[in-house]
This record gives sequence, C-alpha cells and structure tokens, in this order.
Amino acid sequence: MSPHTDAAGLTLLLQVNGMPGLQIRKDGKWFTVNALEGALIVNVGDVLEILSNGRYRSVEHRAVVHQNRERISAAVFHRPCQDAVIGPLPELLNDNNKPRYRAMGYMEFMKRYYSAKLDGRNHLESLRNEL
Repeated sequence: MSPHTDAAGLTLLLQVNGMPGLQIRKDGKWFTVNALEGALIVNVGDVLEILSNGRYRSVEHRAVVHQNRERISAAVFHRPCQDAVIGPLPELLNDNNKPRYRAMGYMEFMKRYYSAKLDGRNHLESLRNEL
C-alpha cells in the first residue's frame, strides 16, 4: 500500500498472527513495527493532528507484504461525526500559537483526502495555513 496518513482521529491496529506488515516513516527512513502478541498499535491520524494544531503528528505509514507468509491485521478507525467541523481547538490557540490548519466540514475534509490518492503527507500539508 502506498505511504499515507489516516484521515481518522486515531487508528487502532491489531496484527494477529505475529507477522509484521506495518512500517512507519521517521526522519525520512522506514521502520518496521514489530507484531507483538495481543498488543494494539495506536496511530495518530490527520483529524487529531488538526485538532491539536500540530501538537500530535499524524503518522505516515505503509503496509508491506511478505513473499511467503500471510499477514492478518484488524484496524478500527475513530472518526468524528459526518456533520462535524474540524479545525484547531480554540483553547490551544493564542498570540504565540496561531492556527496551522483551516477549519472545514468533515465531509469536505474526506473528499479532499480521497482525491489526494494516498500520497504520503501531501493531503495534510495542503490544508496548512500560511503562518
């Protein structure tokens, strides 16, 4: 799967059969996330990055496959209501911390997300305000 961030607020991932398949990008390098028995992986998504005004960063990641073994994963996405407006939370903003992202309806946000075709962090970067 192409590198991308999740549109959700949080993603919970369970890698069931001990076969790793998730990689995250940090400082331009890809790292494999070990599949620990019974452990949940929690990924911050784009919505939480926007709500926190960038305090919590959305995780760029990709799924990889193994040539000889199958991988089983289950993901749950925590998202806002369809009629929600997402933008930086007002209580996190002040003269020294201006809004980094513009507010918009969640459905408009999702249309933009899917039209970006899973291209790393480009979707999220396109929503940033000029500071």
